[in-house]
Amino acid sequence: MLILKRIIHTTIWGGPKISQLAGVEGQNIGHLYSLYCREGISNEILNGKWKGQTLNEVFRLFKGEFGMSHYDYFPLTLALTEAQENLSIQVHPNDAAANALEHRARGKRESWYFIDAPTSGTIINGCTCRDAEQEAEMIAQGQFMAMADTLAVKVGDYVFVEPGTLHAITAGSLVFEIEEGADFTYRFYDYDRTDSQGNKRELHVEKATSALDIHLKSQVRHYNGQEIQEKTYSTKLINATAAYSNESGTLECFTLVRGMLSCDGIDVAPGSTILLWPGETLDTQQVELAFVSKMQKEKV
Repeated sequence: MLILKRIIHTTIWGGPKISQLAGVEGQNIGHLYSLYCREGISNEILNGKWKGQTLNEVFRLFKGEFGMSHYDYFPLTLALTEAQENLSIQVHPNDAAANALEHRARGKRESWYFIDAPTSGTIINGCTCRDAEQEAEMIAQGQFMAMADTLAVKVGDYVFVEPGTLHAITAGSLVFEIEEGADFTYRFYDYDRTDSQGNKRELHVEKATSALDIHLKSQVRHYNGQEIQEKTYSTKLINATAAYSNESGTLECFTLVRGMLSCDGIDVAPGSTILLWPGETLDTQQVELAFVSKMQKEKV
């Protein structure tokens, strides 16, 4: 097993909930990355023979064992994400758009489990546009708020965002987030917010327009004791039990959200991920809420 050190990412829209839940210092924390694997930023390994190295440095050593040789980086990103303010109205590219716009093979897929629901009771999801003509008119006039449809969500809801879907989590939300694919987010609108230097964040209206599919909208689903499976990954919710064993035959990502966990001589903090090899077991009797995520064979 590999125990990963958390990465704090402060954002313009983050808040204090992650600090309280996970016991970390930092203001306006937007993401607490329990698993992030990219060049230049990746979780440090806290145990075992690779202790002190990053996941990005060692991923190449075991990726072939789990059918991930075609990935440059570990393909999943896992995080606690908090929106003290609304996130930008945005869209992620699908595989075809990522290839056309960024020369990358994969777009970005993501899911949210709502630990805290948004204050409004809704997130931004999908478009109100009737057709391509109205879409073009609303974009040309900058009517992004009017273009944005909503989806009602509450605590315990699960939402998968298909690439190409207009979306944003809204103020008050605290979610466990699962991402797969490229790190491309195209912003239509960011509420004219400015950073500490008075600069507005970059918008990407042209690329966002190319990536947008006005017909896409997410649905709310729920964990029912089994995995929720998407095209490239799956997740399941874990509540308190005596032990959890990886019996899947492939690498699993165990993310502690609430409760206590100790393994390999380390007290694991909430918001942390442990990579479990097949057959490895954790004592989860003090775990209140956790998730197991893994890559799976893609549906065709």
